[in-house]
Amino acid sequence: MAMAIAVRTRLFARLREQAGTDAETVEVRPGSTVDEVYDALQKAHAGLEANRESVRVAVNQEFADWDAIVSDGDEVAFIPPVSGGTHAVGVLFELTTDPLDPRRLEAAVAHKGAGAICTFTGIVRDSSRGRSVTHLEYEAYGEMATAEMRKIAAEIGERWPEARVAMAHRTGRLEIGEASVVVSVSCPHRAEAIDACRWGIDRLKESVPIWKKEHAADGTYWIEGDEALKGT
Repeated sequence: MAMAIAVRTRLFARLREQAGTDAETVEVRPGSTVDEVYDALQKAHAGLEANRESVRVAVNQEFADWDAIVSDGDEVAFIPPVSGGTHAVGVLFELTTDPLDPRRLEAAVAHKGAGAICTFTGIVRDSSRGRSVTHLEYEAYGEMATAEMRKIAAEIGERWPEARVAMAHRTGRLEIGEASVVVSVSCPHRAEAIDACRWGIDRLKESVPIWKKEHAADGTYWIEGDEALKGT
């Protein structure tokens, strides 16, 4: 292609499966938009869905619009829906394939001024939407996921200035009964800690690029959007 620029694309969860690849460099004309980059991917991978309404995009690990202009060397990720004063101190943000220990996160946010620590732990359950679940798999856009967790901590700080925040999420295969996510928040008082922790896990489910695949007796299912928000 004459006068072309090279854009590295990344695909996650069901989009990765549809395309049969998780990363690919495409060439587009200078001045092209994210939408045109996706068009180029669709031409190369007929199985990649045409519907853009349920797909978010990120350019260089920042959420962007479909009409954003791309430059040579940019990384463009296509992401299925997931899910004043002294600001909150974010003390621990991680993705890991290792088992999660809620007590470790609580220790991370504890300090002498914390009168309350509230911790949410999401657990893999054995059923979902009427199906018997055998296990789950979690996939993440790692670099962006931890950055989004830090942004959530900053948002918590706007609302609860004395909070300290820790977040951890598992990736890979998880068995029934294992912890998939832990959010721990310390505050001077219990009402603030409870509210901030609830708000933090809700925001994590909405915006952090992590996807869940359920394995059931009748097949496998990617859980996205509203379905994900109703889950753990």
